[in-house]
Amino acid sequence: MRILVLGGGGREHAIVRALLASHHHPEVFCAPGNGGTAQIATNVDIPEGDPAYVTSWVARNGIDFVVIGPEAPLVVGTANMLAVEGVPVFGPKAAGAEIEGSKTFAKDLMTRHGIPTGAYKAVDSASDAMAYLARVGAPVVVKADGLAGGKGVTVADTVEQATYAVNNALEGAFGMAGEVVVIEEYLEGPECSLLAFTDGQTVLPMLPAQDHKRAYDNDEGPNTGGMGVYSPVPAVDENTLAEMVSILENTVAAMHAEGIEYRGVLYGGFILTTDGPKVLEYNARFGDPEAQVLIPLLKTDLLDVMLATANGTLADISLEWRDEVAVSVVLASGGYPTSYDTGTSITGIEDAEAMEGVTVYHAGTAFDGNGQLLTAGGRVLNVTGVAPTFAEARERVYRAIERISFSNMHYRTDIGLRAIDRAADG
Repeated sequence: MRILVLGGGGREHAIVRALLASHHHPEVFCAPGNGGTAQIATNVDIPEGDPAYVTSWVARNGIDFVVIGPEAPLVVGTANMLAVEGVPVFGPKAAGAEIEGSKTFAKDLMTRHGIPTGAYKAVDSASDAMAYLARVGAPVVVKADGLAGGKGVTVADTVEQATYAVNNALEGAFGMAGEVVVIEEYLEGPECSLLAFTDGQTVLPMLPAQDHKRAYDNDEGPNTGGMGVYSPVPAVDENTLAEMVSILENTVAAMHAEGIEYRGVLYGGFILTTDGPKVLEYNARFGDPEAQVLIPLLKTDLLDVMLATANGTLADISLEWRDEVAVSVVLASGGYPTSYDTGTSITGIEDAEAMEGVTVYHAGTAFDGNGQLLTAGGRVLNVTGVAPTFAEARERVYRAIERISFSNMHYRTDIGLRAIDRAADG
């Protein structure tokens, strides 16, 4: 079997590693890939966001199965074009991916089908925004409607902050993604993520995961694409988990009722309020860095799950998980998520991976012409530790990080502490 994985982040490195461990023994290509995928698969230089080019390349190279990692290729309809050519795809078609591509679409869908979420207003002019803010006041959450790489969200404590965030988006800070802005009710409570595989009928939930979006310790600083994650989440009890699973099942049913066949990963970003879990957002794919803790904990062959998802036979699959926990810490370039340097040498990865239970997933890395591994992005590496307890997983991760070095390396030191505290509380 020849498989193409679209994407080049830590998520894709985790996916590629798991596919290569499959009993199917596939040959794997990754576009564009990174320094990590280059060492274990074949990187190909094709534009992941051009459905026609991807489809043509797949046909010319005899690809049997395509796995779409990031959101952008999904939203532009790559799965649609491949399906026309009869190529099985893991990832929803454009109509389903709109649940991430447009926050207005997602909120409207939830409203129509009674799925719990915060009150909201979608606006495309400053005057409409000001009128709504004058009515609801603050705090509120301001979001660019479209894809903004995880950076189009502002939690505004005052109307003045909300006004600035709205104007910033409408004036082009996020390009076309900010042409419509969603102003949402501010909800209080801990946040967590629950992802599920679905073929449009069957929904198989994964383990809950806790992402850390803020750049600095204690959840301070600007939002990022994610600075660390752990799974499972001790704060999520059985009843809460059941409610979250039910919400994902109802979401898939809602899309099915509206003629959308959704096949792939459905990611629910939840907030656990005193009234129960509510949806903050959806993603139409594996989270990054959530994939870097969920995939290592999955005992079931990932390729079997992905093929069943694409073929509509997910009811035949039973997910099995390791009886362990995972913590992953992002090593970022200094200055991320704003301006940062690239092209600096990376050392120590082999020493880190020599430690028990430690895997280093590449994200923003590349090799130069002399075979030297260099930084090539804001989020550079994900150091993941798997162990029986969160304390052990954290210790493994941070001891491994001490062995890795690149110029201006930045990371949070508090990933997983919340899980340890919660586990200690029982």
